[in-house]
Amino acid sequence: MAQRTVLVVLFEGVQSLDVTGPVEVFGGATGPTGDPAYRVCTASLDGAPVRTSSGLTLVPDHTLADAPAPHTLLVPGGIGTRPDGPDLVDWVRTHGPRAERLVSVCTGAIVLARAGLLDGRRATTHWAYCDKLARDHPAVHVEPDPIYVRDGHVATSAGVTAGIDLALALVEEDLGRDMALTIARHLVVFLRRPGNQAQFSAQLAAQTARREPLREVQQWITEHPDDDLCVERLAERARLSPRHFARAFQAETGTTPGKYVDRVRVEHARRLLEDTSRGVEEVSRACGYGTPEAMRRAFLKALGTSPAEYRRRFHAPLPEAHPITHEESACR
Repeated sequence: MAQRTVLVVLFEGVQSLDVTGPVEVFGGATGPTGDPAYRVCTASLDGAPVRTSSGLTLVPDHTLADAPAPHTLLVPGGIGTRPDGPDLVDWVRTHGPRAERLVSVCTGAIVLARAGLLDGRRATTHWAYCDKLARDHPAVHVEPDPIYVRDGHVATSAGVTAGIDLALALVEEDLGRDMALTIARHLVVFLRRPGNQAQFSAQLAAQTARREPLREVQQWITEHPDDDLCVERLAERARLSPRHFARAFQAETGTTPGKYVDRVRVEHARRLLEDTSRGVEEVSRACGYGTPEAMRRAFLKALGTSPAEYRRRFHAPLPEAHPITHEESACR
């Protein structure tokens, strides 16, 4: 099997985890003979060390001019993607189309968009910059929710740790599930969150209420999706009238109690469908839907797919137990 070259572009202000996360994934992959499956290289415009946004210094292997031709060209994000300096964008515009696979992490998608390489394609980026990407580059079909998006040979991911999810998905595509699982175990991360997994959990998507009774209700909803979560019952827990509770909840969280409950239930159902073998009827009861048909309607509304189809696409068999050796424990 031919070794694939992964070239990671470095620049001043790059987000360090956008670089090191995927590098650790690709660097941990091996071929059938045990040799590295990827040749991972880094390069900056002039070959000089760069300072990351967190203050770390990264020393590139090459200048971009003398870097090896990549199979996978990876553009990370960071504050260095924001200035209008044309040199990096010009290089990516010229060399990006020559790569067999073009990847961005976080706001690296902005560099690809400025180079014209996302025009007419679906893409995502860090949630805080999705609106900017869509506004500045109307030819790009921005999807703000997924943690990563594949469109042909171009793959873009959301912020920071989503780059690890995307890299694991690419390794699984190249080398198979077993290798991706081995790397995930070593890094102590999930093998793969589905690409259309939302960037935010329900709790993170909504603002945290300022007042303690409302915060407690938010937590209660998350921990008891199968309970009676109508406004009247939730208002009782907050010791408020239903009308006052509904107004205060929306004012402090940015969403209505009903929409928050809907999102928590769908999110809980997704996790059960992905991670367990519980039947659809059992999952529907555990998530407060009562019937499979009610859960089906909720899934179609929120995700555009049925629970059965979602499970078919994203359910992964539970891995066999993997005992941690003394050496592995020491490394962690």
